[in-house]
Amino acid sequence: MSNSLVPAVNAALATVIDPELRRPITELGMVGGVDISEEGLVRLTVLLTIAGCPLRGTITADAEAALAAVPGVSGVEVDLQVMTQSQRDALKEKLRGPGGQRGIPFNQPGSLTKVYAVASGKGGVGKSSVTVNLACSLAAQGLRVGIIDADVYGFSVPALMGITQAPTRVDDMILPPVAYGVKVISIGMFVSGNQPVAWRGPMLHRALEQFLTDVYFGDLDALFLDLPPGTGDIAISVAQLLPKAEILVVTTPQVAAADVAERAGAIATQTGQSVAGVVENMSYLELPDGGRMDLFGTGGGAVLAERLSATVGTDVPLLGQIPLDILLREGGDTGLPIVLNRPETPAASALNGIAGKLAARPRGLTGLSLGLQPR
Repeated sequence: MSNSLVPAVNAALATVIDPELRRPITELGMVGGVDISEEGLVRLTVLLTIAGCPLRGTITADAEAALAAVPGVSGVEVDLQVMTQSQRDALKEKLRGPGGQRGIPFNQPGSLTKVYAVASGKGGVGKSSVTVNLACSLAAQGLRVGIIDADVYGFSVPALMGITQAPTRVDDMILPPVAYGVKVISIGMFVSGNQPVAWRGPMLHRALEQFLTDVYFGDLDALFLDLPPGTGDIAISVAQLLPKAEILVVTTPQVAAADVAERAGAIATQTGQSVAGVVENMSYLELPDGGRMDLFGTGGGAVLAERLSATVGTDVPLLGQIPLDILLREGGDTGLPIVLNRPETPAASALNGIAGKLAARPRGLTGLSLGLQPR
């Protein structure tokens, strides 16, 4: 019986996904050994990347569930061990490529990741909430998505995503926590409590650079950077470190707010970046009688898109208008993004519509070698 179970057991193990790396444990060299008795008892050895792996319980439970579902398996025993240094080196090389070289993978010639730098002219326009909900919406559509919380002073993404888990460090490689299918990294994961971060420009640049080089995101379809308001150090660092990043400008419908937000998008003329579009947040409040109240005026998003189109010399679309919704705020407070928790609401519908437009944009193969040779 044990020999006949081997193919089915191996197939079941291939369905067990590492929660952080999002790849089968069989591909990552995490299966240290499998023993199947004549009675159908499966003894599995799993090699963890580090001794204190925070998701060891999840890996154990997933492996037990997958193997228990195999016909003929009478029981499952999982033994957790830790990789040796040589095994960790082999894992890093598998993930990063030959030699496990460090660098910014999104700048590589073969990278197809769309990088969106979500910017605003000032704070309080809901930029972080928009970032989180767009990322979760894309992930729900099956895309591979990551977020870098680049607002070092005002980090909020972990709370908005309900993340309390710390990143896992494998030597010099950092594995970001995953929530709702989105990989997230933030300076808030490295400070205790609500401790403030008081850094000057060079430190901010170094932190962002480390997030881009040391954090393993894998092959992403989309990477969002939640920038601090304005056109300061981080905005300049993003342009230097990720020159292909596209700016996504968030504003409110108030014309005065659009004036300020224009500066956040117009920086593209100095950095050589492109502007992906404008998102108007807090556009209106839906009333019980079906009417709308324009609390912050009207037209700011359209005005901003028109001005930026003229400034950068290319069409900058108004991607969508998101209404005010108390459920959107509550979702941020509880770490349950509204696009997942209450997708039927007008705000979620608007956010999903914007995400759909971003998803429809091609990743692009122009100029890339496909590795084909004529016969």
